[in-house]
Amino acid sequence: MTGIVRHRRSMLLANTIAGLLLTARAAAQTASQQPPPPTLPSETPAQFKVSQDTWDHARRDVMIPMRDGVKLHTVILVPKGAKNAPILFTRTPYSATSLTSHAASEHLGPTLWGYDNATEVIVEGGYIRVVQDVRGKYDSEGDYVMNRPLHGPWNPTSVDESTDTYDTIEWLVKNLPESNGKVGILGISYDGFLPLMALVNPHPALKVSVPMNPMVDGWMGDDWFHNGAFRQQNLPYIYEQEATRENKAKWWVSHFDDYDEYMAAGSAGELGRIHGLEQVGFWRKILEHPSYDSFWQQQAMDKILAAQPLKVPTMLVHSLWDQEDIYGGIAVYKAIKPKDTNNDKVFLVMGPWHHGQEIEDGSSLGALKFSSDTGLYFREEVLAPFLAQYLNDGAPQADVAPVTAFETGTNRWRRLPAWPAGCASGCTIHATPLYLSAGLRLSLSAPKPNDAPFDEYISDPAKPVPYRARPNQPVGYSGRFTWSQWLVDDQREASGRPDVLAFVSDELREPVKISGQPTANVVASTSGTDSDWVVKLIDVYPDEVAGQEEMGGYQLMVSADIFRGRYRESLETPKAITPDKPRLYRFNLPTANHVFLPGHRIMVQIQSSWFPLYDRNPQTFVPSIFWTKPSDYRKAAQRIYHSPSQASFIELPCVATP
Repeated sequence: MTGIVRHRRSMLLANTIAGLLLTARAAAQTASQQPPPPTLPSETPAQFKVSQDTWDHARRDVMIPMRDGVKLHTVILVPKGAKNAPILFTRTPYSATSLTSHAASEHLGPTLWGYDNATEVIVEGGYIRVVQDVRGKYDSEGDYVMNRPLHGPWNPTSVDESTDTYDTIEWLVKNLPESNGKVGILGISYDGFLPLMALVNPHPALKVSVPMNPMVDGWMGDDWFHNGAFRQQNLPYIYEQEATRENKAKWWVSHFDDYDEYMAAGSAGELGRIHGLEQVGFWRKILEHPSYDSFWQQQAMDKILAAQPLKVPTMLVHSLWDQEDIYGGIAVYKAIKPKDTNNDKVFLVMGPWHHGQEIEDGSSLGALKFSSDTGLYFREEVLAPFLAQYLNDGAPQADVAPVTAFETGTNRWRRLPAWPAGCASGCTIHATPLYLSAGLRLSLSAPKPNDAPFDEYISDPAKPVPYRARPNQPVGYSGRFTWSQWLVDDQREASGRPDVLAFVSDELREPVKISGQPTANVVASTSGTDSDWVVKLIDVYPDEVAGQEEMGGYQLMVSADIFRGRYRESLETPKAITPDKPRLYRFNLPTANHVFLPGHRIMVQIQSSWFPLYDRNPQTFVPSIFWTKPSDYRKAAQRIYHSPSQASFIELPCVATP
């Protein structure tokens, strides 16, 4: 009986399944006979072709192959009707598309207006404009490495910025029928570092190079360190530049005032850790190389180019108040000028500008006014004829001096035979000591035996000296941000602090002109085992200035820098400082070409912090200042000596006229 029941149940289940299958087949057959559901087609084409019929130029986006197969995105802008036109080339990590799309216009000028484009020179010169994304950034293929080193110990691959430049130029001269086969390369900052790289084994078609405000030595005095002190306000740049290919990750903050932001973190390393910066390759390299070891030395472009043949005419453009790369341009000039035996390949321009201001309005900087548009003068009278001479067929010899230098104070352009030089002919430069003296005085006379032997102050890492009036702004280039002006800020706020010594001269009766690098010779002691020393050479304006009342008593930094004490004996090997023992700290300040006018006074300020631009020295020797613990930050008594046997002075490159 049980078997019969089971058999009936099985038959029933099979019939049910068969019925379901028949139903499903019927439904499928019915569905296949129904028309498909309606769709709404996309109104966006798979590929849109821009109509350029009315444009005054043709735009081409191409991918240029490099020797390793990687293709680099390149924007080519060709003036309509161009024939035998030279090529003006820029390589960038900042988006070739953005740098060639400043305005929605059919005209080339508005399209190019802005960063890295000396627009009038490009348009009026009839140049084919080429801008390329470096490998690993934006629309280029490959891997990104910050300031990619040359093939060698720090780059085992077969490619670098030199080879990429060579391969691109090779492609351009073969594939642009409108060109005359002559290429010039120029750029600012990072884009100024790349024209220096182009000078290493240059392509024969490269006829001229114009590095403007170039990144040259990241440890000695450009973007990352200054004499060992870390420029921590560049942390956001490292974060945004390397976290993503297209700079989409944005640094975030928790305070309006950068002073509070960096104080709250404690140390630069901790602030990086909070932001997850250890994921970024270049930050890890900085943490691994806080001293001037082979990593920095072998990538310094002045050292690299000093060992290269000089084949390409080069114009170095330097800003006297460059808030980012004030070291590099002059360093390269000093490295390659000795090779220019005919005085026809190396040129130098120095203007009263912030970083990159040479392609902007140069009539003023902060509170300073120059009585003319110095940027326009440079572009029209210097850059345009210089480029034309080497790039335009049949162009005349440019009347460009070996050195074109703006003289601040008198606000005049000078045509000079070399640098440093005070005038066109007959001037000499004397290293003149300006002594720090008792009573916070500056004098050309050496200290006297009976004077007080030192002045002192207490440096407290809990209350570091701000590098500019608070609230301290982050690094920024638009809107409320005035980062580009900080080197010309009025220094009166600092001079009134108890942890800043301000030595002042008598009122000048005669002008004092300096041309070159002042050198700090500071005999100092600290009660700690490490210390920073900040030295500022300042022009103090008269108490009242006719026609510019806001400049009355203004304290203008002419040249200033920082030195990390642990590197006094060796830049490669840090060493603790013996407490309370006077030591000589000697280091160069940035180049100046300035006249201290009659009625003005000269001031030298000395302090031990410049925050938050530079990370705080704990004033206790620790293996790595990046990872300073809160307990390591300690007050220190700082003494600046000015006795006959322990004289502190600033060595001024004073110009004497015949």
